[in-house]
Amino acid sequence: MAAVSLENWTERIRDPKIECMSRDEMAALQSKRLVDVVNRVYNNVEFYRKKMQDLGVEPGDIKGIEDINKLPFTTKEDLRDHYPFGLLAIPKKDVVRVQGTSGTTGKLTLASYSQKDIDVWGECVARCLTMAGLTDEDVLHICYGYGLFTGGLGLDFGAKALGAMAIPMSAGNTKRQMMCMEDFGATAFACTPSYALYLAESMQEAGVVDRLKLKAGIHGAEPWTEEMRKKIESILHINCFDIYGLCEITGPGVAQDCIHHTGLHIHHDYFYPEVLNPATHEACADHETGELVFTTLAKEAMPLIRYRTKDLTSIDHSACACGRTLPRISKFTGRTDDMKVIRGVNVFPTQVETALLSMGGAVAPHYLMIVDREDNLDVLTVMVEVDESMFSDEIRKLDALKNKIGAVLKQALGVSVRVKLVEPKTIQRSEGKAVRVIDNRGL
Repeated sequence: MAAVSLENWTERIRDPKIECMSRDEMAALQSKRLVDVVNRVYNNVEFYRKKMQDLGVEPGDIKGIEDINKLPFTTKEDLRDHYPFGLLAIPKKDVVRVQGTSGTTGKLTLASYSQKDIDVWGECVARCLTMAGLTDEDVLHICYGYGLFTGGLGLDFGAKALGAMAIPMSAGNTKRQMMCMEDFGATAFACTPSYALYLAESMQEAGVVDRLKLKAGIHGAEPWTEEMRKKIESILHINCFDIYGLCEITGPGVAQDCIHHTGLHIHHDYFYPEVLNPATHEACADHETGELVFTTLAKEAMPLIRYRTKDLTSIDHSACACGRTLPRISKFTGRTDDMKVIRGVNVFPTQVETALLSMGGAVAPHYLMIVDREDNLDVLTVMVEVDESMFSDEIRKLDALKNKIGAVLKQALGVSVRVKLVEPKTIQRSEGKAVRVIDNRGL
């Protein structure tokens, strides 16, 4: 199967009433839901009751969505401090599922779900799959990890809601992934973008691309660039889509881009987004980069008020060419905690990825950033995979390529970079979230 060009694309919208709703109607729905959720957390969650009391805010002060800035923020640290069930707004016996992500302390960042929460999650993912052109006739090969990680089960719930066939492969065993994709007639697959690229390269090497029925890839869980999307699409001849979510809010399905790739549509009947200046907490104007903050508007088990995601993005409230009126967030430049300050310059892994992909040819988009401190100065080394043919060439050609990469990266990042060229598949591939940065400075 081949990618569908924009001219030949047939737009499918799962819930036009919601996804194409006017801003005034949506604001009314959001206001009703916000008032309800504020009352529920104030009455049932001691953490929020105390937070609101400290600010001198009572539920009656929240009349609608325009009052959201009166409410307190929630952070990941708050979730860890109240691990595992300290933020429940329903009796524990009514929790039907927990999901979680690993944390730096060894404790999980845990999210709890009622049955209604699971149903909403599945519906949101189904909207995303529909946005990617899928129907109940499609076969979705899911190679996100299952278990506590939300990726695998989230896509599974979405396929079920859509009525599509789900292939719950989970991660790992690339040869088996390729065999099952071919044998089961998968028309779409879902995994992290870094693993999607690895799968695409493996399929190309195995000569199976033309035997597959793939038409779409749904990828998320880590920042990735337009250049990487185009790379995966060019190898597999498919359309790729960027799906976004986080365990604390629900999991994948909070937002996704459509065929126009002009931002990720947020399902803001369920998730209210704010983009705020990380330092001042003032609202950013449309197209201005800030920290993404979410309030869950309908979650029962563990509602979150103004949760600081640490994801950096911008927002656009204009209508999209696809017909949806849902606001769009831009592809993430990174996270506030992924950003590295190197000699006073803010550096994101996605900048490295974009620069390398712009070079084409002998340079692969597989890299590793290593930050060290030598003589009290920050030193950035970037390991880059290059085509193995380069290693059979003269040393001077390798040196010339290294210098070229160094110049491209310096221009892109604003800091000098040490470049280390390595052979293909030297850098460890990830079946989950790719490790792009090793910081040895102990900061």
